[in-house]
Amino acid sequence: MIVRRLATFLLALIVWCCPLPALAQATKYYPPPLSYSNAELKGKDFSGQTLRSAEFSNANLERTNFTDADLRGTIFSASVMTHANLHGADLSNAMIDQVSFTNADLSDAVLTESIMLRSTFDNVDITGADFSDAILDGAQIKELCTKATGVNSQTGVSTRDSLGCR
Repeated sequence: MIVRRLATFLLALIVWCCPLPALAQATKYYPPPLSYSNAELKGKDFSGQTLRSAEFSNANLERTNFTDADLRGTIFSASVMTHANLHGADLSNAMIDQVSFTNADLSDAVLTESIMLRSTFDNVDITGADFSDAILDGAQIKELCTKATGVNSQTGVSTRDSLGCR
């Protein structure tokens, strides 16, 4: 009985002590995400930048350039991205809900496993975009399939296949 209690105590002590150095090590390599929420970023150039897990909620990103940017895990909820350039950007695992992509360039973008519910895609260029496992409304998929062409240069997946077009 005493051995069992001692083992339980030692295990609890190890679990309690070990996460602290691991957490300190993690923050050394992964700083807190950047926040641009509610920001006026019209026409800004973020091309080629690493913005993993950044937050752009409710931001004005009209005519913003994200060409070839690393935007994995980024949040764009309820932002305006009309005329934005996202050519070749990696938006894997991003939260892109309620975003206006009117006249945006999403060509060759990687949007795998992104959540894109209630976003609008009027006059958008999706040539070569990869939407594999992205969460979209049925109406969005139907609309995007009417303009889906090309193969993504990074993943090798065709836009039509990634959307499940028939």
